[in-house]
Amino acid sequence: MSQADIEQIRARYEAVGRGDRGAVFRDVLPGFTLKTPDRIPNAGTYLGEGEATRFMADFWAPFEEIIIEPEEFFERGDRIVAYLRVRSRHKGSSAFVDIHVGALWTMRDGKPLMCEMFPQREQALEAAGLIGEER
Repeated sequence: MSQADIEQIRARYEAVGRGDRGAVFRDVLPGFTLKTPDRIPNAGTYLGEGEATRFMADFWAPFEEIIIEPEEFFERGDRIVAYLRVRSRHKGSSAFVDIHVGALWTMRDGKPLMCEMFPQREQALEAAGLIGEER
């Protein structure tokens, strides 16, 4: 794992923050898999860049604005955990919802192979085998 992999994941989220919502799953490996938490609408497993991008477009459709801020990254082998702050505002509203989630990315040859989302950050660390290590 390299710092370049972490910077690539960071750049994906920053592009989303600039309005390029499709950037997060662009140029992933064939066989890419997105796994979402059970408690969100349309939860499930999505295969390939197209399915993952369509899921996100449907999920984000009710929002006027979404800001994703990567706050911290942790790595172990080919896995990167991203701690994310997500601020969203529904269409027609002036109020923002502010949540903190975890994303576990599995990388191969410098490209994403899998992304698994977790409603609690610590769950992503546990899934990556990082619980108990210094944060």
